[in-house]
Amino acid sequence: MTDRIREVIDRVIAAEGGYVDHPDDRGGPTHWGITQAVGREAGYDGDMRALPRRIAEQIYLEQYVLRPGFDLLAPPSISHWAIDTGVNMGVIAAGRILQRALNALNRDRRDYCDVTVDGLVGPQSRGALRAYLDHRGNEGERVLLHALNSLQLCRYVEIAEQNPTQEAFIYGWIRHRTGMENAQ
Repeated sequence: MTDRIREVIDRVIAAEGGYVDHPDDRGGPTHWGITQAVGREAGYDGDMRALPRRIAEQIYLEQYVLRPGFDLLAPPSISHWAIDTGVNMGVIAAGRILQRALNALNRDRRDYCDVTVDGLVGPQSRGALRAYLDHRGNEGERVLLHALNSLQLCRYVEIAEQNPTQEAFIYGWIRHRTGMENAQ
């Protein structure tokens, strides 16, 4: 694991926190941001309160970094966004948000071709991201991050509208994803 990926995983774990078993959390018992279902799928069969951090880190690396190819995204800010969003919403949702934003920002296919919005971030999506950043540069990176966060926040509102029990979480989702907990 590279230092950059380790730093991203550490930030996600810090944001997700320790053990939680909120009655309205559809993920059920969760530790380090790893739901019981994800832990079981990865082979962990112990009490979620006792999930070792090193196992959580390995699950993050395998399921939220390597498997979806989010480690191949550049620049690091986009990779971090994809990993964090993949943990919080699922890797397919994160991929779809990235693909939708890239399609909206390609100036009606003048800068690069539309990508298929399937949530699978492969060579086509990475190529569009490279083309976008080659054309728009550092400012484009910031604009893309704002677009990604905005689409993610819209999805949170949709989730709460569809299931009011999820309103218990939306404040924290928005606070974390907009970086407000780091603001002074």
